[in-house]
Amino acid sequence: MVRIGVVGLGKMGLSHYAMLRANPDVEVVAVCDSFSYLLGILNKYTGVKTYTDHSRMLQKEDLDAVVISTPTRLHAPMVRDALMSGVSVFCEKPFVLNPAEGEELAQLAQLKSLVGQVGYHNRFVGAFSEVKKLLDSKAIGQVTHVLAEAYGPVVLRPKGGTWRSKSNEGGGCLYDYAAHPLNLVHWYLGAPSGVGGTILNSVFSREIDDEVSSTLFYPDGCSVQLSVNWSDESVRKMTTRITLWGTTGRIYADRQECQVYLRDNARVPDGYNAGWNTRYTTELTEPVRFYLRGEEYSAQLEAFVRRVADAQVDGVNDFRSAVQTDHCMAMMIEDAEGGPRVVDLERVLDSQTKKRSFAHKIVDRIRGDR
Repeated sequence: MVRIGVVGLGKMGLSHYAMLRANPDVEVVAVCDSFSYLLGILNKYTGVKTYTDHSRMLQKEDLDAVVISTPTRLHAPMVRDALMSGVSVFCEKPFVLNPAEGEELAQLAQLKSLVGQVGYHNRFVGAFSEVKKLLDSKAIGQVTHVLAEAYGPVVLRPKGGTWRSKSNEGGGCLYDYAAHPLNLVHWYLGAPSGVGGTILNSVFSREIDDEVSSTLFYPDGCSVQLSVNWSDESVRKMTTRITLWGTTGRIYADRQECQVYLRDNARVPDGYNAGWNTRYTTELTEPVRFYLRGEEYSAQLEAFVRRVADAQVDGVNDFRSAVQTDHCMAMMIEDAEGGPRVVDLERVLDSQTKKRSFAHKIVDRIRGDR
């Protein structure tokens, strides 16, 4: 039996609490939040112990693990406190605001042989997992270009007042939405060597970005176009999708399906044919014990619980992989703050004219030698 505490009882925290309570291998020992009314309700109807101070909960309770679902700026100190107490950690995404702190926490978890996992649930979606398998098998050859997208109707009018509307709290489209497709890209391709052309644009918000676009560059010439907008009411709910082009085919995937086109010269995996193939998430997803919001949410917690029970430090969505995404977002912020790199049209035309003039001189000289 894995003894777990939950810190932060917002939307995700309550979801995690419900899923963990339904897991027969878990005992939810205690919860922690600043909202005393909610704590009173949970204590009255479920009997769970309640705290308003996570440090006190760590001191008083004999825990194997904690789930941290607080605003992003609180992640680093809370994760550190848990690890120093000898407790494994499941932390909601994004991991931390400062990648240097993330590196330190990843090293600390490794040093203490504790499990660390971050809640990038898309890695547990059947269609996105299938993309990873196809890439590992080199089904579409060398990947040359990727389009990573996420859209949703989150901010559709001016508003503020919550941590999600403040950049120093970890709010904004970049941290809350773009982190998802970015993390998938890192899972598939690894970390980029650089980023460029980043735009963090406000549509309705005063302090934070509502749409994100950027280009990620890889040493082998592969590029990734990132396009994210959480002020898009043309979609009913968050839609994450990814398209990858390779030398022998193409893959498109979203939460519902994985479409694959394989050329005649492709290395065709078992179960696939040359030409178009479609695999649906329903056939690619393993059943979970408790369904809430999507199988992937339960699946990631079940994976975390198994890792804690087996003392398996390395695993899907470990701290080190999450830090990759944090590093990339930090690079994008720095790139956006530097402003666009503008190529002056007149300078380009002048350069082209000089090149043509030089070429004409060479041709004239060759003709003269004849």
